[in-house]
Amino acid sequence: MHTVAVLALPQVIPFDLATPIEVFTRTRLPDGRPGYQIRVCAAEPEIDAGAFVLRAPWGLDGLKGADTVIVPGTADPTVPLPPGVGAALREAAAAGTRIASICSGTFLLAATGLLDGLRATTHWLAAPRLAAAYPDIDVDPGVLYVDNGQILTSAGAAAGLDLCLHLIRRDYGSAVAADAARLSVMPLEREGGQAQFIVHDHTPSPKGVVLEPVLDWLRDNLARELTLDEIAAHAGVSTRTLMRRFREQTGTTPLQWLHRARVRQAQHLLETTRHSVERIGAQVGFGSPTAFRDRFKRTTGVSPHTYRRTFSSPG
Repeated sequence: MHTVAVLALPQVIPFDLATPIEVFTRTRLPDGRPGYQIRVCAAEPEIDAGAFVLRAPWGLDGLKGADTVIVPGTADPTVPLPPGVGAALREAAAAGTRIASICSGTFLLAATGLLDGLRATTHWLAAPRLAAAYPDIDVDPGVLYVDNGQILTSAGAAAGLDLCLHLIRRDYGSAVAADAARLSVMPLEREGGQAQFIVHDHTPSPKGVVLEPVLDWLRDNLARELTLDEIAAHAGVSTRTLMRRFREQTGTTPLQWLHRARVRQAQHLLETTRHSVERIGAQVGFGSPTAFRDRFKRTTGVSPHTYRRTFSSPG
């Protein structure tokens, strides 16, 4: 039987903690035997989980001999690891134990150095902070989870379910994983990644920047076919100066900013109207339905139709 140790640290997020416990506990093999044995481990006798206090039956010694260690997120992942936790995780990794994090648990793994040089993900909202704090990690905010073989990371909240189902499929195959997915009322594989859940109320344009009037004008003219020369002319600068200012003030190019603004407007229309995908693509300035679908999927990870099914309001 596969042993999973779930590590509860101070201020553990209850949802992140409960997800692997529930999914793995309910996993059954074809002959009815349980697929996993669960250990809830902690570095301290009592763990403050916000809404309740947790008493874990295992200490850090529970990580030894486990086949998999799960590191749930905590409310403030920038707080230093409790004494002994980093060493225990590194020791487990050195012994060949598979280690996976959920949501902000990626920060906790990062603090041990186990993610250095690897690709990783976390909740999209925290991804910039993770990348800034740990430049040796290749942070990908657009996926639900990253599997590096021995070390895995997942995005926020429900992505922990995706990760657990992926681990079950690795351990016991698709049939057992599909049964676990049905018990969790989850698809075995969700379309797209977490890019589709990233909310950009507006594309980047810090208030007070020199380009603010130009960015406002671009938003008002998304449906038009705009060229770099036309944008520069409206701004009253050369194209070279326009490119430089965009890089300095938005971190991207004018046309990339425009594409992102168009996709964001398309997301809004897909959520709030019943207009056809073709009409929405034209409304936000894409020259053809194919160009719209390609750009939308490249930005969000899913097709416009899939996005609408996921996020449109009923009625």
